[in-house]
Amino acid sequence: MGVLPQGITLSPGGARAYVANRGSDTVSVIDTATDTVTATIPTGAGPNYVAIAPDGTRGYVVVSDAGVVSVLDTATNALLTDIPVGAGVVMAAVTPDGSRVYVTQQAGNTVSVIDTATNAVTDVITVGGGATGVGISPDGTRAYVACFNSGAVFVIDTATNTVADTITAGPVPILLALNPDGSRLYVTNVGNSTVSVIDTALGTVIATVGVSAQPRFLAVSPDDAHVYVANSLPDTVSVIDTATHTVVENIGVGAGPTGLAVFPDGTHAYVVNAEANTVTVIATTVIPDQGSTGGGDTVTVTGHHLANATAVRFGTAQAAVTANTDTSLTVTSPAGGGVVPVTVTTPGGTGFLGTFYYVPLPALTGISPTAGPVGGSDDEIVITGRNLSGAIDVYFGSTRAVIQSVSDTLITVRAAGAPGPGGVAVTVLTAGGSAGGLTYTYVSQPTVTDISPNTGPTSGGTIVTITGTGLTYTEQVTFNGVLAPFEVISDTSVIATSPPSGAAGTVTVTVTGPDGSTPSGGFTYVSEPDI
Repeated sequence: MGVLPQGITLSPGGARAYVANRGSDTVSVIDTATDTVTATIPTGAGPNYVAIAPDGTRGYVVVSDAGVVSVLDTATNALLTDIPVGAGVVMAAVTPDGSRVYVTQQAGNTVSVIDTATNAVTDVITVGGGATGVGISPDGTRAYVACFNSGAVFVIDTATNTVADTITAGPVPILLALNPDGSRLYVTNVGNSTVSVIDTALGTVIATVGVSAQPRFLAVSPDDAHVYVANSLPDTVSVIDTATHTVVENIGVGAGPTGLAVFPDGTHAYVVNAEANTVTVIATTVIPDQGSTGGGDTVTVTGHHLANATAVRFGTAQAAVTANTDTSLTVTSPAGGGVVPVTVTTPGGTGFLGTFYYVPLPALTGISPTAGPVGGSDDEIVITGRNLSGAIDVYFGSTRAVIQSVSDTLITVRAAGAPGPGGVAVTVLTAGGSAGGLTYTYVSQPTVTDISPNTGPTSGGTIVTITGTGLTYTEQVTFNGVLAPFEVISDTSVIATSPPSGAAGTVTVTVTGPDGSTPSGGFTYVSEPDI
């Protein structure tokens, strides 16, 4: 693979994959039958994405730093021409009839329309600030553009190339994907690590799904059952159940996943790992592929010729089938343990569909820090325990925390704000079940009502009592910005020792807690008498 790979696109039918390598100014072509790179195509500076025409004969390489879209002949892997578009081009989408390409430009807050017959820009449409992701509806009548500075998706009428609607999404929306029939639009919001689910007929957000930190590209399975979201910070792919709008699994991949593409038969997906310069192949035949040893998990099994299945087994134990089509089965997992094969028996025989991992119950052993501001914090909170791999969600009370990283013994999260101060239960959800037993305390900004005594010599050493509220979690006390030794006596009292001062005069004493700093009035340094 090239350096700093970004987006990935499959050819119609999935025989080839195209990866834009922003760091090495190339496009890698992957033979998906062998999972090997068969060609490396030099491009201009900073390729981001390759949009493939519906007939597979042309690719349109978005070259960000060069400000062009390069036309790729997919039969010869040759670049035919460069179409000037403008600085900051990011993404592209081809209309279903292959006649036009819509290209987003962050720098100009615009979308350029390319006529594929003439390879020329025929229209420029102004949208919101930070235009990034773009997708075309299956019927070709609408183009959807995620604009991160505007916090919205702009809807373009492709007949007139005018903005027909603006749909408010989450904070910092960047990329999007439509489901197969175009009735749902899924948008990744980097600002709060969520996915907005938009009903395209209503033009409104009907659900918001929390995922892990820094979500990037996303893709919908061909059967419309799941949405896969690449989370670039914790190196996972979140799997969203489209029926319940919940995350059912987090799949570990390589470092810094960004691009993602699901194969047309729905059996596997490619995930581009930007930091590792690799592509991970993930099986999507058994989703989720992890569950509780007690059973009872709803699992979707994807394949071919599954109609009239007579049995689905997890190892030797039989699962209960709740829904059955030719390409998909919904089952309830039986109780079990370890790693077991999933097999399906039909009148045509028995076939292996994938692997299921029985996960033991998680347990929590510690949390640090144990308290934080009511308003939330960007500081990482470390939760320790065991059997934590694949953690799906972490809650502080009823508030969802954003997962930053996960291992079997450690999770780091960032806590959102709370309605008010006080202790809340910490809950971690994994495929094996839920774990609790820890408390995190939300604290308000401290207040100070008195400092006594409020004078002392410039040599320091004066022991003062600071009285107020919310002082239990005092993190530091300063005199004119100089750290002072202190001891917390109670929630209303802290004892501090004044540090030396280079000059006489009144200085500000500041008490700092998890929710910020409180200037607490003055302490006057007085000069010691001379002989």
